[in-house]
Amino acid sequence: MSSISDADAEAGSRRRRSTVAVKESLRELRNQLSLLNHQVSAQLAIKDIDLDCLELIARHGPLSPSALARRAGLHPATMTGILDRLQKGGFVVRERDPEAADRRAVAVRAVRGRNSEIFRLYAGMSTAMDELCADYSEDELALIAGFLRRATSAGHTATGDLASG
Repeated sequence: MSSISDADAEAGSRRRRSTVAVKESLRELRNQLSLLNHQVSAQLAIKDIDLDCLELIARHGPLSPSALARRAGLHPATMTGILDRLQKGGFVVRERDPEAADRRAVAVRAVRGRNSEIFRLYAGMSTAMDELCADYSEDELALIAGFLRRATSAGHTATGDLASG
């Protein structure tokens, strides 16, 4: 009977070590991506938070400034400064929102002409990711993508919990 419990204990220990290794790898990835984004921001002469907001606009836009502030977890007054900098840099435009009931409502959209500059700065990472993914089967890539989606969802939930607590 003890050999079964010893085997179970060893399996549990291996699983805990594997889980810790995954968490450590995610933290290292987060740090490395933060450093990469910081370098991209510096090349574009914008702040890191501006790049984060530009990504949200590119992925989910056009957005109203208040919707963008909610997605970014920022105060609307802070968002005004970020949008002013992004507009001054030619990264976004503010346009009247034709779908809004309020004629004063604006939507913010990314300027397409600036995308190529941003893509160029991320080209090295994009190429490295293509090469990395080439080593995995379609099923393995689907598993990895699913894990990353679930990890992102867990992060979203944890962020919401901290913000509301």
